[in-house]
Amino acid sequence: MNPIYRLTWFALRCLFATYFRWRLHGVENVPLTGPVILASNHASFLDPPLVGSGLTRDINYLARESLFRFPLFGWYLRKLNSVPVDRDGGGAKGLKMILDRLLAGGGIILFPEGTRTPDGTLQPARAGIGLTVIKSAAPVVPVRVFGTFEAYNRGMKFPRPRRLQVVYGRPMDFKELRAEAQSCSKPRLKEIYQEVADQLMAEIARLELPEAKG
Repeated sequence: MNPIYRLTWFALRCLFATYFRWRLHGVENVPLTGPVILASNHASFLDPPLVGSGLTRDINYLARESLFRFPLFGWYLRKLNSVPVDRDGGGAKGLKMILDRLLAGGGIILFPEGTRTPDGTLQPARAGIGLTVIKSAAPVVPVRVFGTFEAYNRGMKFPRPRRLQVVYGRPMDFKELRAEAQSCSKPRLKEIYQEVADQLMAEIARLELPEAKG
């Protein structure tokens, strides 16, 4: 971690531990080194820093390209390992930067739903994350956050002190679909992207809080 990232990481951990009384589960499922994709549900602006600061390794984040136009804030975002992407989070340039970060052994947080849920329920997955997964060789860790919608959803101006919890699932490798994608037709390739996204979303949906199991 660079000094700016580490300072921000420490401050966020203090905030989440005190104001939000966070709980983390399955952190050991995330590799400490090497490339990894963290695929999480998305309910709040709190999700990216919550998922990332729960780990003891640094992580790359997506940020709207327009935010980098402000010199000081753009500098800060870069220190937080932020990847500039367009409004929809796609585009060839953004994808290349994501894959470059993974190739360099970094981790990155992606959201299969593409945007924050409007009502707190899990939304259908978009194919975009499937493309990223297939183009990379990184393991994919499904992640589910609990409480962020109640703490800070679209309709709130300020975060409320609700308990936040994160469950990190076991890594998925998509070995068979990655192999098939090497030689399949274009129509089938598009299907594979959506299959990967759907499988990830299904695995996220299966993640439960420890006390809720059984």
